[in-house]
Amino acid sequence: MKTALNSIVRDPSLAPEGKLKIDWVQAHMPVLNQIRKEFERDQPFKGLRVAISLHLEAKTAYLAKVVQAGGAEVVITGSNPLSTQDDVCAALVEDGIAVYAKYNPDPQEYKDLMIKTLETKPDLIIDDGGDLVSILHSERQDLLAQIRGGAEETTTGILRLKAMEKEGSLKFPMVAVNDAYCKYLFDNRYGTGQSVWDGINRTTNLVVAGKTVVVNGYGWCGKGVAMRAKGLGANVVVTEVDAIRAVEAYMDGFTVLSMEEAAKVGDFFVTVTGNKDVIRGSHIANMKDGAILSNAGHFDVEVNLVELAAMSVSKRVVRRNIEEYELKDGRKIYVLAEGRLVNLAAGDGHPAEIMDMTFALQAIALRYVNENYEKIGKQVINVPYELDELVARTKLESLGIQIDALSEEQKAYLDSWTAH
Repeated sequence: MKTALNSIVRDPSLAPEGKLKIDWVQAHMPVLNQIRKEFERDQPFKGLRVAISLHLEAKTAYLAKVVQAGGAEVVITGSNPLSTQDDVCAALVEDGIAVYAKYNPDPQEYKDLMIKTLETKPDLIIDDGGDLVSILHSERQDLLAQIRGGAEETTTGILRLKAMEKEGSLKFPMVAVNDAYCKYLFDNRYGTGQSVWDGINRTTNLVVAGKTVVVNGYGWCGKGVAMRAKGLGANVVVTEVDAIRAVEAYMDGFTVLSMEEAAKVGDFFVTVTGNKDVIRGSHIANMKDGAILSNAGHFDVEVNLVELAAMSVSKRVVRRNIEEYELKDGRKIYVLAEGRLVNLAAGDGHPAEIMDMTFALQAIALRYVNENYEKIGKQVINVPYELDELVARTKLESLGIQIDALSEEQKAYLDSWTAH
């Protein structure tokens, strides 16, 4: 078996454990398996190098293997220091994929591993949160010339990309995979909804039923978190800055409050906004003793831990992935997973069947940008609808579900303004 050169992983001996994890998710990712067959046949990435920065666990590892099956030389790094799984990294190295990632590196090492990934001079990239693109456009512009384009996984990353595009600094095309229907309808809603509560429940081992859960943000991720909290028996409060989403949350049956008021009643808090300082010191000052704070947005800035620390007289780890902050008045506030993505830093992330659709989109979006990068230009584009629908149809086929098709007469009716 080919071994990738120059990989940086924590412990190569963990490879057998990682392989078992990858084999498990592969068995539950039928859409990606179908795309792999097509890639093996067509070799769309033959002779190219692809750099991937995603949460480096088993499902991501299988995506990397699918891209590799399409002829690419694949180089991969993590997109969050606490979501990288060392056994999965070791297994990928044995499969001939170069890996630059470790669980919980210090901030400088984490960045250095990303830079090493880029220094392999990739032709295409898959990014999560926009860090690879940001480094390329700021610190390592010398590596830009070879990049044909790439695909972005998250809301946070797309916000950064669109800001770059608006100011004219984006140097290559990027596909906004996060904005595809098969991403936000399923991954953001059902994936985040389930995996956030997987992470919270396994970490705290506390009952949710009867508690008050405050969900900060009612985008697709917030909708999923609120839905699952309701299913667990919680009283759900939503905070929002968008009036339309606030009305939607209200009509979905949830209580809508300002964060100032929600802070007083919450037992669990889950931030899912993509913004900073969603929970600040002024909010924490009003929280109950024992309130539990968690984040499911990409970066660890949604809960202001600097202000929380300044309000505290002590901090200690009371359970794996739980830090206890004791405030000056004796109240205790608990933070899960250091304020990082609770579903990945304290759990295994989205279910395999959910990531099957998302990573299928990533794979075919990467193929699309490789085939069309010259005519796309230096902009952020949506996943073409026909690719989005292809993933959905492949998913339905894997489930044995058939749906109807419009007749020619029906199509003509819909296209006409006189036949009504």
